[in-house]
Amino acid sequence: MSANALPYRHHNHDACIADALADAKAICQRQNARLTAVRERVLELIWQSHRPLGAYDILGMLAADGHNAAPPTVYRALDFLQQHGLVHRIASLNAFIGCTHAGTRHQGMFLICHSCGNVLELSAPEVSDAIDVASADVGFQPDHVTVEVSGLCPECPAPNGALQNGPSHE
Repeated sequence: MSANALPYRHHNHDACIADALADAKAICQRQNARLTAVRERVLELIWQSHRPLGAYDILGMLAADGHNAAPPTVYRALDFLQQHGLVHRIASLNAFIGCTHAGTRHQGMFLICHSCGNVLELSAPEVSDAIDVASADVGFQPDHVTVEVSGLCPECPAPNGALQNGPSHE
């Protein structure tokens, strides 16, 4: 997804999906991993929305497609997609979102709108660096880092008509 293709801004969403699937095929080919039809379909379903999907949401969508998939099939597909850096798990929602930086090593950082459910993956090297430095300062070696920030996206009205850009200093 390009830097301007934010979930709450108009963009060519079909291109998002096509790019994600093309990237997945190339990544799996480089890693000599098998992107089966079910794995590819699960990834496509995840990319059809900028809102994270739970495993049972995906299972229901597969059933609507005519797939006779069981929960273990979906969980195995999600595990595969995570292992190959194609999706992220949003722990606070117990759901999955497509990785906008697939094929690159990075820490997952997400802005999660608690009103509409859209999620935006951030690229913030300075935050990653700060986490690395703070961890090293105490002798800790992180295996995996995910930062989840909950709030309101620019499209969702703040409660009571308050401004979303911070408190007023009148």
